[in-house]
Amino acid sequence: MKAIVTGGAGFVGSHLCDLLLARGYEVVCVDNLITGSARNIEHIDSDSFSYIKHDVTKPLYLKDKIDFIFHLASPASPIDYLELPIQTLKVGALGTHNMLGLAKAKKARILLASTSEVYGDPLVNPQKEEYWGNVNPIGPRGVYDEAKRYAEAITMAYHRYHGLETRIVRIFNTYGPRMRLNDGRVVPNFIGQALRGEDLTVYGDGSQTRSFCYVSDEIEGIYRLMMSDYSLPVNIGNPEEHTILEFANIIIRMTGGDSEIVFKELPTDDPKQRKPDITKARKLLGW
Repeated sequence: MKAIVTGGAGFVGSHLCDLLLARGYEVVCVDNLITGSARNIEHIDSDSFSYIKHDVTKPLYLKDKIDFIFHLASPASPIDYLELPIQTLKVGALGTHNMLGLAKAKKARILLASTSEVYGDPLVNPQKEEYWGNVNPIGPRGVYDEAKRYAEAITMAYHRYHGLETRIVRIFNTYGPRMRLNDGRVVPNFIGQALRGEDLTVYGDGSQTRSFCYVSDEIEGIYRLMMSDYSLPVNIGNPEEHTILEFANIIIRMTGGDSEIVFKELPTDDPKQRKPDITKARKLLGW
């Protein structure tokens, strides 16, 4: 079986390539390295693995039979999508359209990597898949939120109109090896600051919550969803919720440093709560 992983040189994508290779798949990694890194896949030494440097906002033509497309390509950290707003919107719209077209041409099953950001700054907690979200479409974070919401919409349109086999995963906060220290997300931010002996930066009063899922658990859930027969969105994330302030203190304690916590203004539209309801993942995927 042959699988394409777009964004395969990224943090989550590279771990997904590893999992697929370990399970006997032939894997084609597609990435333009705008936020991914060749370092994330340089350890792979397999005849079953190939890499194509390509921007999926442009059509991708492949002669071979394709069985599965895991579409993960997108800037995903606040620093990245705030610096690359147009590219983020284009990969959500044009990139998803191109990958759906490829899946249709190859009669392949396609999984869209969506995000908990489709819920915006949620007014319900935990977030269930049926919740439509509270998103500011013209705010600075809207470039990512709306790119993913559009990507979900066009994916379901292809499913309903063309009968395409589609899957949609809503990924919540994920951490683990190969995260960039400077990617702007809370786990590498806090760990990097603590190891350098710097104070930890908490935005707002630290009462906002996040839930962190280890990357190997995340990609197992993604894989199980792809292999399921369920076409509507499914949350994959850790339902254990921590405040940012609590998490900062955990990092200071674990690194054994003497860092202090400094507070800065909360960014625009920063979500106050983030906690997945994973009832569907438990019931449908045994995850």
